[in-house]
Amino acid sequence: QVQLVESGGGLVQTGGSLRLSCAASRSIFSFTAMGWYRQAPGKQRELVAKILGDGRTNYADSVKGRFIFSRDIPKNTVFLQINSLKPEDTAVYYCNGEGYSGSSRSYWGQGTQVTVSS
Repeated sequence: QVQLVESGGGLVQTGGSLRLSCAASRSIFSFTAMGWYRQAPGKQRELVAKILGDGRTNYADSVKGRFIFSRDIPKNTVFLQINSLKPEDTAVYYCNGEGYSGSSRSYWGQGTQVTVSS
């Protein structure tokens, strides 16, 4: 069974930073891409950032210049450094692995709560 476990969320003031982690039970290269998504109550889940197998990253316009996606391949872990936080960044942040083992199957973590106070 493939498992993704997020950690690192918390309560932070506007302008603060957090480092989110996603530990996978399999190599991150088992997936076509790894992504970070977020969802606030009553709102749809949105893509925040994505990293491809070759290390290329893509970011939502709302977080460009503030969030950084990185990975530690031997540890099967990806990270999202979230900086210059704003109240609108408040959400549950989810780790996603898509295209598992050459399929169209995706897996999700349980999420980690990020709350930004103003």
